[in-house]
Amino acid sequence: MWRDQDGKALHPHTNYWVGGNTKFYGAALFRLRKEDFREIKHHGGISPAWPISYEDLEPYYTRAEQLYHVHGERGVDPTDPPASAPYPHPAVSHEPRIQQLSDDFARLGLRPFHVPLGVMLDEKNPRTSTCIRCNTCDGFPCLVYAKSDSQVVCVDPALQHANVSLITGALVRTLETSPTGREVTKVIVERNGAREEYSANIVIVACGAINSAALLLRSANDKHPRGLANSSDVVGRHYMGHVNSVLMAISKCPNPTVFQKTLGVNDFYLGSKEWDFPMGHISFVGKLDGVTLSAGAPAIAPGFTLDLMANHSLDFWLTSEDLPDPNNRVTLDREGNIVLAYKPNNEEGHGRLIKTLERVMQQQTKCQVHGHECHVGLFSRNLFLGQRIPLAGVAHQNGTIRFGHDPKTSVLDVNCKTHDVDNLYVVDGSVFPSSSAVNPALTIVANALRVAAHLKERLR
Repeated sequence: MWRDQDGKALHPHTNYWVGGNTKFYGAALFRLRKEDFREIKHHGGISPAWPISYEDLEPYYTRAEQLYHVHGERGVDPTDPPASAPYPHPAVSHEPRIQQLSDDFARLGLRPFHVPLGVMLDEKNPRTSTCIRCNTCDGFPCLVYAKSDSQVVCVDPALQHANVSLITGALVRTLETSPTGREVTKVIVERNGAREEYSANIVIVACGAINSAALLLRSANDKHPRGLANSSDVVGRHYMGHVNSVLMAISKCPNPTVFQKTLGVNDFYLGSKEWDFPMGHISFVGKLDGVTLSAGAPAIAPGFTLDLMANHSLDFWLTSEDLPDPNNRVTLDREGNIVLAYKPNNEEGHGRLIKTLERVMQQQTKCQVHGHECHVGLFSRNLFLGQRIPLAGVAHQNGTIRFGHDPKTSVLDVNCKTHDVDNLYVVDGSVFPSSSAVNPALTIVANALRVAAHLKERLR
């Protein structure tokens, strides 16, 4: 349990398991757009530039896509950045209702594309394919190990090496330093009710943006009174998690789609003819059901139960960029509980994105059975962080331990080593200076590979 800024209990639904939150993610693996690495002017303010360029990360994006078995197609997404290699696997095909929607979007002048997905799917040989295109990919662990999560593609193969050990059920309480405060000397762990200590020449923190910040704050000492490596007072600040909404388009005709998360639209990512500022990204969540809807249901359409709504809905996922605000932050209360304070920002573009999707959906092809009366409308289930935090509220967490060139305004250098502690690195979404408007997972993986190359040289 965490706390909000008013001290009320929050249950964030973040996941603690081997493989982390990738065990539960929907496996959408986007590169940040090339523009996302530069300063971008939004309606609500400035999205700052990164200390590295897209070109610096591009080779590692390619390696990450290969490692995570990404299926996709280059050059169809109008915002797709340049790449040095094709996707390692062909795009995941649309089921008929999604294909019909894709055709409608194309007819209206949009450029829909297949979402890049990390699944071990072989559509040419379905009998031998590990992935079976079930309806539990998004939000559930894959029981047949066919989703490219970090346990399956990274941890398990690493454990084949004799010099790699995995310790589970271990809560890292604090990091202790030498008397100078310049190196971490002990990792203090609570395991099976007992205290354990570990040490290493290099310590890497990768707990996710919220828990990594909390760990550094818990590790305050005489040399680091505001938290470990926090001379800048930046640790925990600039929390971002995107401005996200689920929009359900209900129709009288059922949507029999099983594996829904294959279609994306980025035509409004950087703006439109009517709006000079970025709006964001449109794609899908995994197919919703009545149980899922009961956790945060929109207003029910007349004559529809939750199950009936789910059976007749297209379930859109809309993401817009939230901007780094130093007051959106992770702190600890007097009892050591994590406190997450967040006020949504840059919402105008997201509102326009919703209205744009509504307008486009009203121009769908006339239903052969019900005519234009088939489409009941769009119902919004906003997932803004501020009330009770749902799962998606922290799924895209980033920004709390940003990297940069200036030790006064960043915690980490460009290699993700802390400015203040020589043997301490942070390698997860917390390093992001900005959030972009696409899923952060592939960028986290690519940056980890980039830092790994640096560490390999350092260890020589």
